[in-house]
Amino acid sequence: MLVSRAEPMGRGQAERLMPLLQEVLDQAGFAWSDLDRIGVGIGPGNFTGIRISVAAARGLALSLGIPTIGISTLDAIRAQARVGAPCVPAPRDMAYTQTGKAAPELVAIATVTDPVFPPEPALLAELMARLAAQAAQDGPPPAPLYVRPADAAPARDLPPVILDDA
Repeated sequence: MLVSRAEPMGRGQAERLMPLLQEVLDQAGFAWSDLDRIGVGIGPGNFTGIRISVAAARGLALSLGIPTIGISTLDAIRAQARVGAPCVPAPRDMAYTQTGKAAPELVAIATVTDPVFPPEPALLAELMARLAAQAAQDGPPPAPLYVRPADAAPARDLPPVILDDA
């Protein structure tokens, strides 16, 4: 690992992501053309942040002609080689977890007997990068790992009326 950077943000991830990536490349002494694959976290986790990072990774990989590899946060937690159930904290005392080969699920955090939470962000990114470096390059493009449907509702306002001048 040559460079690792983490910046806590409440807002502005989409605006900050590309300049941050350029800074990391500059610090490491590399250019975009030096990359041979891109690893990206697919979740579970922050809905908007994951969508931003997956879209950016897929766009970069397409423009650079290189593969992009999606890595689950739960798989990255498992890569720490600690015993226990990988868990990603969720709102309202809940957690995303996965046991065995079952699909990830959202459960009350109190029901997880031996939770192992994500490490600090820079180490989590390093674990994901190492897993992406070892992964096969011929898989499908990454997509956000949705454990439950989005809780956003469509707007209740009527759409605007488009007037035809003809």
